[in-house]
Amino acid sequence: MDIKTGAFLFARLVISAILYYCCIRLHSEHGLAVKQLCKSANVERGVESMGFMETKPELLDDNPFKLIGSDWMLITAGTVELFNTMTASWGGLGILWERKVATCYIRPTRYTFEFTERSPYFTLSFFNEKHRKKLTYCGTHSGRNTDKVREAGLTPVKEGGFVYFEEARLVLACRKLYYQDINPDRFLDPKIENMYPQKDYHRMYIGEIVKCLVQGT
Repeated sequence: MDIKTGAFLFARLVISAILYYCCIRLHSEHGLAVKQLCKSANVERGVESMGFMETKPELLDDNPFKLIGSDWMLITAGTVELFNTMTASWGGLGILWERKVATCYIRPTRYTFEFTERSPYFTLSFFNEKHRKKLTYCGTHSGRNTDKVREAGLTPVKEGGFVYFEEARLVLACRKLYYQDINPDRFLDPKIENMYPQKDYHRMYIGEIVKCLVQGT
């Protein structure tokens, strides 16, 4: 191989290396930009969160009386594109029909009632104390009049057919099994009637817990 041929081949090798480096750099920067764009869009639309780990409900250490009655929860139903949530402190956890179930109660006057009626699923999201103001806001504002999820600073997450929140520490995703309206004729303690001055008796929903998620450490 003469000098000219060798120089030509060396030049081709250098040019190929430069082009390869440029392609790798362009792909890397483009890929990063796409990921950043997707991440931004996902925060707005809601995505499956990587911060949660699935566990079994029976392995939870939480006291249900404190968890629901004191810590409160958000009941959420609908799709990530159209959903509503409400704060609640009435409910229950247990075993029924040989299934792990959660029970919640929603007045027909609440906006979340419409979504729970239409959706086959609902979720119960539980939070650490530092998020108390978020739950207070969601319990005192209606989704009919404001985007209370955004105003409360909550990030919706989609998982299959249900919606919960990235800030939650515990999520119970439930498939509806049964519903029944509270019948005031069956109140054995007449004082209970005092809780319904507007006669807006709750509808009870019993849901099978199909997924239990806890925040990873």
